[in-house]
Amino acid sequence: MSFTVAHITDPHLSPAPMPGFADLRLKRVMGFINWKRGRARLNDMGMLARLVADLRAQRPDHVAVTGDLVNIGMPIEFHRAALWMRTLGDPANVSFVPGNHDAYVRASMPLLEATFAPWTAGDAPQGEATYPYLRIRGEIAIIGLSSAVPTGPLMATGRLGKRQLEAFAGLLGETGAKGLARLVLIHHPPIAGATPLLRGLSDAPAFGRIVRDRGAEAILHGHTHQQAVRSLPSRAARTVGGAVPVIGAPSAAASARDPRYRAAYHLVSLVRDGDRWRVSVRARGLAPESAAIGEREALRV
Repeated sequence: MSFTVAHITDPHLSPAPMPGFADLRLKRVMGFINWKRGRARLNDMGMLARLVADLRAQRPDHVAVTGDLVNIGMPIEFHRAALWMRTLGDPANVSFVPGNHDAYVRASMPLLEATFAPWTAGDAPQGEATYPYLRIRGEIAIIGLSSAVPTGPLMATGRLGKRQLEAFAGLLGETGAKGLARLVLIHHPPIAGATPLLRGLSDAPAFGRIVRDRGAEAILHGHTHQQAVRSLPSRAARTVGGAVPVIGAPSAAASARDPRYRAAYHLVSLVRDGDRWRVSVRARGLAPESAAIGEREALRV
């Protein structure tokens, strides 16, 4: 059995709107200024549309979006984000988890929950809580977590919280007992030290302990805007090699010169190998020194 997931993240759909009087928050104003000074020149929406068309042409079994679709949490941005999500495919075949920009200020939270509900709906009713959600597709258990919490100016930290961590541990145990390959989606890289101060996941050590004890077969994240492959040790992972790959993709809209940050998406394949799973990753995106979109490289997992 094989299953391929297209992982796309951090498009920061542009342009960022200027906050009106009713939407003024210090963080929004600072975020708009930062967008004008940096990401406005870097983000290329025409190129992003071509990247999505290339992704659709690969016909993946599922699409994973790991957050930061908006910039400063304005209502018009969430409307635009919902339209963009529809370009990726049917919500049943596309899963979303939010990033820190999607939860930019407290006023963004109701919009965040309502906008992305079609792409965070689990297979079973969950009561009031949305996360973690579970979507089973064939022999793959897709577990979506939210590390997105409103923070103060100049901060981009994430947090899962005790309740979500406990439920996450339960889902890993239940799906592992069924022999499913557990694919975890989260915005912040769940490894301590993987990000600068005030930008990381505050409960990454607790996350790591759960994965060590319960296992997982792959973890996909965004946030750093950088292509990266790391791993977490686990006595319960059923991967060939024994560790859990932790894979980050660059921003899907970044026309950066550095290949590590240049726009791309990943094709993550999970292939059953006896009672274990073999994980492989290919990158497709902007070629170095070119506007062409195509095959980039296979990542060493």
